[in-house]
Amino acid sequence: MKRISIIVTTLILASCGASTTDTSTSASSASGDTVTLKLLAHDSFTPTEGIFDAFTEATGVAVEIVRGGDAGELLTKAALTAGTPEGDVLWGVDNTLLSRALDADMFDSYQSANLSTMDPSLLRNIPGHEVTPVDYGDVCINYDIAWFTENGMSPPMTLDALINKTYANLLVVPSPISSSPGLAFFLATVAEFGEDGWQDYWTQLRANGVLVVDGWTQAYSTEFSGSSGKGDRPIVVSYSSSPAAEVLFAESPTEVAPTGVAPLTCFAQIEYAGILRGTKHKAEAQLLIDYLTDVAFQSDLPLTQFVFPVNSKAVIPESFSRYISRPENPLSIEHNVIAENRVAWLDEWSSIVFK
Repeated sequence: MKRISIIVTTLILASCGASTTDTSTSASSASGDTVTLKLLAHDSFTPTEGIFDAFTEATGVAVEIVRGGDAGELLTKAALTAGTPEGDVLWGVDNTLLSRALDADMFDSYQSANLSTMDPSLLRNIPGHEVTPVDYGDVCINYDIAWFTENGMSPPMTLDALINKTYANLLVVPSPISSSPGLAFFLATVAEFGEDGWQDYWTQLRANGVLVVDGWTQAYSTEFSGSSGKGDRPIVVSYSSSPAAEVLFAESPTEVAPTGVAPLTCFAQIEYAGILRGTKHKAEAQLLIDYLTDVAFQSDLPLTQFVFPVNSKAVIPESFSRYISRPENPLSIEHNVIAENRVAWLDEWSSIVFK
């Protein structure tokens, strides 16, 4: 669920091009040795400053956040160094990328006591506890309310509507090859139209002028008319939480979201964290997984990551819940089906979209 606190922050991080690092003050363990865990994360990981101070005070272990691009890019780097990792814990693998991570044997198994606070449905794809759920949400079609009002049009409420000529040249999507929300949207089309029907759908979507860009940041913050970028495309792939973020980060105070969500287009997204196989600080990494899934950190997620916490005891602020709700039946595909078909599907998608 890789998020929308990024409306400002991600633009800054993405423009740097390289990994970025936040470092807390190093601390000493009980043995007297200094232990600093490296937490690898995607660029959208922007928790409250100082959130790890309590962890350091309680454990004597410091946390250094190392950001490394989109979730897909982060996973690719970690897979290449599996067994000899560049960090200790990784935050940001989601259910669309989970099969790649498991195939790469990147993680050490760990079963946190905090699993008892989670809905069992969040755990069904990880029987070996290679990773731990940390948040969830939905990737959905978003639309610019003002644009549709000014043009006297109704926004598209279904995936099928997007191939209607009414919406020609209005949609921008991130690529499923280089973007995790792009992959989630692609999988939504597979779930909706079937393994034998999505090809025709994308053929029609291409004919209807869909714009495919590398990542979410370009799609939402540059091409989309309803964001700060003020682009010329009023329909975009983003998150169900985008309207809440737009309100909370508005330049002028407002209680009305400028963007809307089409709930019938949403794909369920679960995000995970895991202990990287080969870490020299496995015991400390286990403590960090516990902290990431405990109440204090989980309660920080709604207004920083704009996602739902997995810990059922976490506090969800009213300012978040007022503008966001989960669709009743978000689209989904089991991770083993994604694993079996992802490469072939994306090869076929490329041949359709870029022919």
